Amino acid sequence: MKARIIALYLPQFHPIPENDLWWGPGFTEWINVAKAKPLFRGHRQPRIPADLGFYDLRLPETREQQAILAREAGIEGFCYYHYWFGGGKQLLERPFNEVVASGKPGFPFCICWANHTWSNKTWRRTSALQHDGLMIEQSYPGMKDHEEHFMSLLDAFRDKRYITVDGRLLFTIYDPLGFPDAGNFIALWQQLAAEHGLPGFYFVGMSPSTLSFKITPDGKRQPAMPNLDSSAEIYNHVLSMGFDAVNSYGKRRGEMLYEGKWKNIAKTVMRRIGIRMGSQCYDYERTVANFFAPEDTWENVFPTIIPQWDRSPRVSSADGVYVNVTPEKFEQHIRKAIGLTSGKKEEHRIIYLKSWNEWGEGNYVEPDEEFGHGLLHALRDAQK
Repeated sequence: MKARIIALYLPQFHPIPENDLWWGPGFTEWINVAKAKPLFRGHRQPRIPADLGFYDLRLPETREQQAILAREAGIEGFCYYHYWFGGGKQLLERPFNEVVASGKPGFPFCICWANHTWSNKTWRRTSALQHDGLMIEQSYPGMKDHEEHFMSLLDAFRDKRYITVDGRLLFTIYDPLGFPDAGNFIALWQQLAAEHGLPGFYFVGMSPSTLSFKITPDGKRQPAMPNLDSSAEIYNHVLSMGFDAVNSYGKRRGEMLYEGKWKNIAKTVMRRIGIRMGSQCYDYERTVANFFAPEDTWENVFPTIIPQWDRSPRVSSADGVYVNVTPEKFEQHIRKAIGLTSGKKEEHRIIYLKSWNEWGEGNYVEPDEEFGHGLLHALRDAQK
């Protein structure tokens, strides 16, 4: 069955002055990817790109090639990560701006506002025990800034390639739970859309399906045990903020069910207080088997699929490494996600692919030396 697979797209692979300053001239995350080393026997590092090579996203030819590969794999469009830190400050905006301005590639797109602070672990971290150092803080200066943010993207919103849901512009917010002004933001942008002749927005809030805290009525976070039986409380909270839908992310749920809740919590606590845990591995097939919560079948919940996971090029071994990955196992993961959408309206059969090109997280479907086009073929074949 055909699904609406929307691939998250990282626009990081080109130099910017800020990364030059922080990490050295010409830095992109390809440096981390190329120098990664195996941490244990059988560890698949470094990951080397195949067809597209170590590309530069300033080149329109690269962006065209990516669109061709994605279309052949049955991906509906790219969801570009977008960085607006408040006060008009943006980063990594050039590739997307050029896509909009040039009209190429002729491939659908939408936006995910990656509303999070950048620390020294955003692109590189030398040790799992290294403390976070602030680089750029995500801020929300107020309604005037929200309006300026809207205006900066108006050309994109008017583009015929922009992806819609129920006739409205699909706009995803990375961290709704950390956005103190989300409700007013949503109301203002709907108003601005009407004033500028747009059809309105379909707002999606990303959220883990399992959390170790609850949000109190006054907006504070209160520690709580993760609920592995139901994600209804989490999803309903995001929806109550004014979002039209939730993009659910089941990574923590899958890992906790794989190794046991209490063991997972204990390991997480020990890592946070600085106790070295060594390389933490998860079997891919057994972990993603538990990614999806019962409520992921809701009409307004859009699940996430991941092809692989290994952040060791970026953050040592802190987040664990998914092992025994194959294109065939990824295809089964996709099929399970598609099955969750089978009872939904065609417009709502949306699945987020995390991600198209997060090479620093070992989280990509672009061709590499090991699998070739295998992960792309899994996407294509799962929808036949």
